[in-house]
Amino acid sequence: MADSSQRPRVGFLGVGWIGRQRMEAMLRTGAIEAAAIADPSPDMAAEARKLAPGAALVDGLDGLLAQGVDGIVIATPSALHVEQSIRALEAGAAVFCQKPLGRDAAEAAAVVAAARAADRLLAVDLSYRFTEGMRRIRELLDGGALGTVFAADLVFHNAYGPDKPWFYDPALSGGGCVMDLGVHLVDLALWALDFPKVTSVSSQLLSGGAPLAPGSVEDYAVAQIGLESGASVRLACSWRLPAGCEAVISAAFYGTGGGAALRNVGGSFYDFTAERFHGTTSETLVSPPDEWGGRAAADWATRLGQGARFDPAAERLVEVAALLDRIYGRGTGPG
Repeated sequence: MADSSQRPRVGFLGVGWIGRQRMEAMLRTGAIEAAAIADPSPDMAAEARKLAPGAALVDGLDGLLAQGVDGIVIATPSALHVEQSIRALEAGAAVFCQKPLGRDAAEAAAVVAAARAADRLLAVDLSYRFTEGMRRIRELLDGGALGTVFAADLVFHNAYGPDKPWFYDPALSGGGCVMDLGVHLVDLALWALDFPKVTSVSSQLLSGGAPLAPGSVEDYAVAQIGLESGASVRLACSWRLPAGCEAVISAAFYGTGGGAALRNVGGSFYDFTAERFHGTTSETLVSPPDEWGGRAAADWATRLGQGARFDPAAERLVEVAALLDRIYGRGTGPG
């Protein structure tokens, strides 16, 4: 464990369940120190402080920045992410933000530009990249083991819907299940395939079983995405789908040399298998358990502790946001 006097001091903005889980994962690395905590709920702040009894309890982002922290972890409603991230970066703090980084590509680009200008580490909690199953599938794809990939099929159906009202206001959330769940599918597809150029996007968004009306957010969505290589990517996501289980999550890739897929087990949000396919046979690559949930947070904390500055990989966050915009019909965005 690093000398505590030399570890970056990090402030935690928003410590609900996700915020506390990510805080715990970061502290386990030993790479950072929890300097301060801010949450509008005194009960949530008190729970988080149990993880770091020496952390100061402060009021909002201003209170965190007044502590002179080296990094800020943001787990607040989506509409606040851009302003809070930019303010933290301009104050000289690195940022780890919950998804989405912005409600559209322009917002995401503004945050990335601020990180680049400040030369500060920026990352978003796109945690499914860090499952062992997706890591193994990415290795197969990178090594050409699946041949030429011509299709990918990604799904995230959640039997529940968000319990906070702001999720259902497009001005605050940026969108419904696509913004909440589809962002992971878009990121996985682009990341696994090494961010290919997107040439076409078509989509259908529904709410309550009917076409999406102005001022509402979608609870079911499908999208068909064409890539410059000629490959086809299909995405589907939903809230409250009567699928007979709590969740259906999968990411499958098919090539001329075989296939591979990540799939959740028994409707679980947390347990995944990864398999490689050879015609009609399959082999298991990864089985549960796999403690993947906090790995993106731990990775950021570790890199921050090692002195990492702006990572050009953050530019890819804008490509993810641009593809989400295209699914929503909000413009073409960068390829």
